[in-house]
Parts: sequence; C-alpha cells; structure tokens
Amino acid sequence: MRRRGCPRPRTRAMAEAAPGCATPPDVLVIGGGITGGTAAIALAEAGARVTVLDAGLPAGSAANAGSLHVQLQSRFLRLFPELAPNVEASLPLYVQAVREWEALARRLGGFDLVRAGGLMLAGSAAQMRFLEAKAAREAARGVAVELLDRAGLERIAPWAGPGIVGAELCRDEGKLDPLLANRRLAEHAAALGVVRLSGRAVALTADPAAILADGRRLAAGQILLAAAWGSGAMTASLGCPLPSRAEPLHMNITEPAAPAIGQLIQHAERPITLKQLGTGQIVIGGGWPALAAEPVPRVHPGSLLGNVALAGEIAPALGTLRVIRCWAGYNTTLDGRTALGRLPRAGRVIVAIPGDAGYTLGPLVGRAAAALALGTPPPFDVAPCDPARFWS
Repeated sequence: MRRRGCPRPRTRAMAEAAPGCATPPDVLVIGGGITGGTAAIALAEAGARVTVLDAGLPAGSAANAGSLHVQLQSRFLRLFPELAPNVEASLPLYVQAVREWEALARRLGGFDLVRAGGLMLAGSAAQMRFLEAKAAREAARGVAVELLDRAGLERIAPWAGPGIVGAELCRDEGKLDPLLANRRLAEHAAALGVVRLSGRAVALTADPAAILADGRRLAAGQILLAAAWGSGAMTASLGCPLPSRAEPLHMNITEPAAPAIGQLIQHAERPITLKQLGTGQIVIGGGWPALAAEPVPRVHPGSLLGNVALAGEIAPALGTLRVIRCWAGYNTTLDGRTALGRLPRAGRVIVAIPGDAGYTLGPLVGRAAAALALGTPPPFDVAPCDPARFWS
C-alpha cells in the first residue's frame, strides 16, 4: 500500500530533499518516455514522491516504437561496426528486457504483446552466410536462434517474396502495441500519485536541481535523467558531457489487414522492419532517414517511397494496402551500450540511457535506475553500464 503524506526517506539524498515534507519530490525524473516512465512507476511503488518532467515533443515520444529487439540488428552492424562489440556484449540484457516487458504486461493487463520470434530475412547465399556467422555470435551469448532455409521459412512465413532464400529466427524477439502499452503505463503512474509536469530542462545543478528553458528551477532529493538524446547537453552543464545524439528516422503504418505476419521482421542487408499489430495494421520502418528540423524532424519523401516499396518487395501482399499515416521520430545513439549510473561530479544525479533499441530495454533500465535511487539491488549488474567510461 502506498504511504500517504511524507514518506520515510530511503536514502540520505531523500532525507535532505524532503525536510518536514517539503515541496521538492524525492526524485525528479527528467524525460517521460518508456525509461523515465517505468522508473517513475518503480519509485512510486516503493513509496517515493516522484515528479516527471517531460518536454512533450511528438518526435520524442515512445509512440514511435513497439519492436522488442534481441538479435543483433544488421542496420547497426552496417552503420556502426566499431560499436558492434558493445551491443554484442549486452545481448543477455535484451533477453532479460523482453521478459521484463512480459511481466509488465501480465501485471497491467496486456499490451497486445506477442512473442512469436523475429525473422531476419536473406536474399542471397552471401546474406545467409552473414546470418550464419551472426547467429553463432548470438548463440554464444545465450540468445535462442536458428537458421531456416526457404522451405523452413515457408512453414512460418508463407507471405515472403520470391527473392527471399532463407532467414534467421530469433525466438526471443517480439512486438507490442506501443500506444496501448504507453497508455496503460501512464494510467498506472497516475494512480500511484506520480506528478507529471510539462517543460524542457536545459541544465542541471549539483544540489540537485533542473533549470528549465522558461527560467524555472525544480529542486529534488535526486534527479533521474532519462532524456534520451537530450541527456548529453544536460550532463555537460555538470562537467560530464555524454555523446548522446538524435538520429531522425522515418516510420509508416498501413490500413488494417487480415492477420498474416506473426513475427518481427528485419532483413540481413536492407533497411526494413515490419510488424503487424493486433489491430491488423502493419508498421513499416527500418532506419530510413527523416529530415532533421526544429523542434521536430520532418518526413523525407524519398524515405516514404523507398521504405514502402521495399516492404512490398519483401512481402508482396502488402502492395495492395494503403499507407494511412507516416511520421518522423528520433532514435538515440550513444556507443551501443546502456549508460546507467551516478555522475561523478554530482552524486545525486543518475543517468539512465538505454543502449541500442531503447524501447526494448526501457522498462528494465528504468527499474534498475529506480533501484539505484532507492539504494536497493538493481535487477542486473550495472557496472558495465557506468557512464564514467566517457570521462575516464
């Protein structure tokens, strides 16, 4: 049961933040996406007074997501080969993260979550060799993978186009409806008494407090920074810059269709992701670029045409469907590894930036960040995630 009034402080930082039940919350969470939102829930369930500050940018919302990635994404391997070892070392975390999503779904009533695996398709013998080598690396890290020839693929994906010769199946992967999941998480947070404020933080102070763009100053016992690509600029104000960058990407969604695609779909060489929601709609993405712009990115016409054309080539039945909406959103790039821990120059500020595929990792990283704030054991070893690696 949630305690009413002023909670008993769980850490020295909380005690300093709430003398006589003062106004500042025990924890100010900056960033109301999937990581910050689930961190706020874990904190509030433990009895902390929590305020979430979110800038409310459409391109920054968790509604852009919904894939539960586990296997190494070919897109990341192509674009950031030097960072691939960081993601590879983190693979067990992705398996645990999907289980975290399943536990949340059971607890909060379901998110249209389906864990039927993920397929990475191949269009040539060379691409199958690439998948074979990749699968060996993944299996060594405990990921459940297997290779399928065309006949094996036909049994679970008869919709695959004639140019597809086989695939890698990762049984740990899945998909969910992000709009449904985000709504249920927000409702649960509100029921727990989490306060949500609109505003954009531009700097932090070590006491700690957040300085907002409109000049307001929000103090707290601790600050949990979960602002994705925007985190680096704020940690820089404390002398600890992070190389978090915004990568503008393009997404599409079709009209509803009969259920056909059960898995999360990717390609060994070409930029595509496909997933069919419980509504029948098919979400098409895969890393096609959007146009960087302020305050939000804009749709690139070439990405719209190229992305949809590639989807129709991989799954010809999609060619009869209409795209009813497309949008641009931001992905966060760091170094392929999660950044999670306290800042060395401001010990009451905790950074929580998931590694690649942040929506997948978000709830697990959020719960771990909450554990750090509460002084309780996190759900995984956070030592490899220490953001101090960027300043040592």
